[in-house]
Amino acid sequence: MDKLLPRRYLPFVLCLLAFGLSLAMLWDGVIWRWLAALGGFLCVVGVLDMAQQKSTLRRNFPITAHIRTFFEYFRPMLRQYVVEDDVEEVPFSHVQRAIVYQRSKNVEDKRPFGTELNVYADNYEWINHSMAPAKIASHDFRVNIGGDQCSQPYSASVFNISAMSFGSLSANAIRALNEGARRGGFYHDTGEGSISAYHRENGGDLCWEIGSGYFGCRNADGSFDEKCFAVNAQSPQVKMIEIKLSQGAKPGHGGVLPAAKVSKEISDARGVPMGVDCVSPAQHSAFSTPLGLLEFVARLRKESGGKPTGFKLALGHPWEWFGIAKAMLQSGILPDFIVVDGGEGGTGAAPLEFTDHVGAPLREALLLVHNTLVGLNLRDKIRIGASGKIITAFDVARTFALGADWCNAARGYMFALGCIQSLNCHTDRCPTGVATQDPSRWKKLDVPDKSERVKMFHDNTLKALKELIAASGLDHPNKLGPEHIIRRVSSVEVRSLSALYHFVKPGELIGGLPDHVVFKVFWDAARADSFAPPRTVLEQHHTKTR
Repeated sequence: MDKLLPRRYLPFVLCLLAFGLSLAMLWDGVIWRWLAALGGFLCVVGVLDMAQQKSTLRRNFPITAHIRTFFEYFRPMLRQYVVEDDVEEVPFSHVQRAIVYQRSKNVEDKRPFGTELNVYADNYEWINHSMAPAKIASHDFRVNIGGDQCSQPYSASVFNISAMSFGSLSANAIRALNEGARRGGFYHDTGEGSISAYHRENGGDLCWEIGSGYFGCRNADGSFDEKCFAVNAQSPQVKMIEIKLSQGAKPGHGGVLPAAKVSKEISDARGVPMGVDCVSPAQHSAFSTPLGLLEFVARLRKESGGKPTGFKLALGHPWEWFGIAKAMLQSGILPDFIVVDGGEGGTGAAPLEFTDHVGAPLREALLLVHNTLVGLNLRDKIRIGASGKIITAFDVARTFALGADWCNAARGYMFALGCIQSLNCHTDRCPTGVATQDPSRWKKLDVPDKSERVKMFHDNTLKALKELIAASGLDHPNKLGPEHIIRRVSSVEVRSLSALYHFVKPGELIGGLPDHVVFKVFWDAARADSFAPPRTVLEQHHTKTR
């Protein structure tokens, strides 16, 4: 029954029936006339909802979608009667969502009557301004990615679309994201689901993410297929290659796409058979040590024709990251970039404990990666990207101040597509057609309209970033340092990030150890030839349990 007449259309059908019945009863009194007028009006609204292309929600939920519009309109006046506060992040606040909607629609994003934030609350942050603000001609801030071992460097925007696979997102969502990236001059990360036909359709720049399932470059047994990789990687549309070690939503956890969901399009994109579960293992099979990872980086860089190649990780055991850093020194093989994914990241479904309690948050993870490369005198040779709950220009500025060269966002761009944070990403019932494979829903997402919103969200966010940077007396976000961002630590104390966090000096890890507890405990014990726990960690554990 639901396939013939989806339940979401029931209110519209009831309006049609009520209208028809009232027409038949017009002669029987004024109540039927009023009912005919009301029913006719609602029927017209329903028809217009299904015919228009601007709002996927209205096309999928004719008539009833206006209930949300009603409450959105009156929400500011009824805030004191609503449980959720405007600035309460669950996981994104109403204010955060609103700023994306406004910027993506290119409408007024100014706020009247002062801030809603408590500026004397712990953890309130701000950026210091200058008495001599700078003048910046363009907001198109770029970063060159590609070191000495790369022959095709890429000039990337400082704000790009983070990894979201076709399969987790719908075909039209992928189309709109990629077209928005093409129009705006920024890149679109494919996610580990490989490069689908919908990624290729509009020709926007791609960062191809290679996960442990090697989708798009795999043999029948799930192992890595070098020849297949080379064919896809050498496409002019692919600008960078990113090996996914782990992701913020569920680091250290594999995944399974049930056979029933492996459509023809997903099968073609991922190189997996239909009718069989699509498994993404928790661990890579192409390498098993830090040195092996870097050799794999070099291998992919060569087979791609010299394109920037790096890896993405959500930071876990510090000795494993230190092992990778030591492998760089030992082998001389350097990734062109590292993307740090914070534990607060994630667009799809993940087990509750992984979402809430696995993986280091972005700030701590980014700082450790940045400090390690600085201490090895490698920071100027390797670019660092960062992703994890980045929405506003201030989020971008703070992330730069902590050591990033560029930022990626996933959920921000989903909001630009029309996502309303209904928290149905894992149910295949996304009301806006963004995170669903149900064609009756995603086909109503209008690609031309939503791609323009994606482009405008990027453009207006960078315009806001330009104003922040200029107010600070700087001319590029890469000039930001931890001294520019101030955080309140109590009602009577504030500290700059440079005072709150420890920053390693250049070369400090060569021949010595910085005054930093993580390096003191784990650096000397980390190994380039193994991800295994160092002996010191095991000894400490056994000592505690005796």
